[in-house]
Amino acid sequence: MFALTLSRFFEFKTSQKVVWVLKLVEELERVPSQYLKKLSGSEEIWEVLIDSGSNTFRILGFFAKGSLVILTNGFGKKSMKTPLSEINLAQKLRKDWLERNKS
Repeated sequence: MFALTLSRFFEFKTSQKVVWVLKLVEELERVPSQYLKKLSGSEEIWEVLIDSGSNTFRILGFFAKGSLVILTNGFGKKSMKTPLSEINLAQKLRKDWLERNKS
């Protein structure tokens, strides 16, 4: 179902690559840094890296409650540096999620 939803936003091959990379993040104990890295200078925000052909996509998120991954926002990447506006959005969404899920 998730792949079908993605296909509304991406070409089919790109959707498959997104799902494949997210499965790596979910299933591997140690995900290679070419697919997942912590953004330096951020408040526990991680970046999922997806390269498909000549296109580069990033999905930001964070870990909560042990191994639960919360994906906050995604974007097409056009430069080497992750846009500060995207990092700020991810941090805002993380803070909001943590406030709503206190336990």
